[in-house]
Amino acid sequence: MRSLDQKLKAAFVISAVSLSLIGLIFVHSAGSYWGQIHYADSSPFIVKQGIYMVISIFVALMLMKGKWTSNESFWSAFYYITIILLIAVIIPGIGAVRNGSQSWIALGPFSIQPAEFVKVALIGKLASSVKNTSGKSPFRLSHFVLILLPAGLIMLQPDLGSTVIMIVAAFVILFLAGYPLSFFAILGMTGIGAFVALIISAPYRIDRIKSYIDPWNDPLGKGFQGIQSLFAIAPGGLFGHGYGNSRQKYLYLPEPQNDFIFSIIAEETGFIGATFILLLFAVLLLSAFGMAIRTYDYKAFLITAGMASMIIFQTFLNVGVVSGLLPVTGVTLPFISYGGSSLLTTWMAVGTILHFAFYKKT
Repeated sequence: MRSLDQKLKAAFVISAVSLSLIGLIFVHSAGSYWGQIHYADSSPFIVKQGIYMVISIFVALMLMKGKWTSNESFWSAFYYITIILLIAVIIPGIGAVRNGSQSWIALGPFSIQPAEFVKVALIGKLASSVKNTSGKSPFRLSHFVLILLPAGLIMLQPDLGSTVIMIVAAFVILFLAGYPLSFFAILGMTGIGAFVALIISAPYRIDRIKSYIDPWNDPLGKGFQGIQSLFAIAPGGLFGHGYGNSRQKYLYLPEPQNDFIFSIIAEETGFIGATFILLLFAVLLLSAFGMAIRTYDYKAFLITAGMASMIIFQTFLNVGVVSGLLPVTGVTLPFISYGGSSLLTTWMAVGTILHFAFYKKT
């Protein structure tokens, strides 16, 4: 059993570090021309991403080793701090608007995206709350207040992608906590209705659905990103054009170092490289859930499973978008896409998972 535990931890750490290093390498390749055009420098993204990576791994180590990671009061404080930040980001003059969403708080040359951090905070807070009701009926109105409060604030930005990822991770926790399948069926039908209403209420979302169904109806407008992403992936073939030889990064894909970096990776490394990335994510998922079922208590199991679900569902959403399987939405690829908030959030999840895997006492 100990040997299996060690193998799971090693597989998890190796896959996480490998994905971040691959991300660092391809952030440089994907963003080199964008950096030259906008910053007269081909290396600003790899420099910043390197700084983000060092900070993120340091924070992950603190979470892994800190006794407070097991403390419910830590997750409560973290949750309410992120709620305050979500309120602040929608206040004019505090929140910064980028690509049509008021989702960032600018701090000099850097910025933070509170919607990223609340995903981790909610998982810890919700799992602790569910843990406190173990042995009783799992249904609690407070659970839904915890979920709907940040979800509503994020939708005011608006940021549908982050909202969906957060809600899916939260529902995984509720499912594992014993909420009945009939409840999820009712909730699913209600959610579909709400989702349709959200799409209808915002014209740009309707445009995204139309461009998803037929991107060639507006190839230079709403369908542009999806088409250009496929133009990157398809010609990559089996082995790709080679590192640094992407054609789509030359302003065909807007900010290719961000949400569409997987397209650039597929273009430069081909089917082999793209499959290797997905295999690393599969190893990360399997090892994370393997560690989850070996954790020392119910709360640790729920938090570990919730964190792993958040990472993997976000990966599924990003890859689905860039490959044309899902409508375009602004979601980063965990570990790999450029961005400090996204990378830090992902590594916070990694540090939390490792905390409950390594330390057997609260």
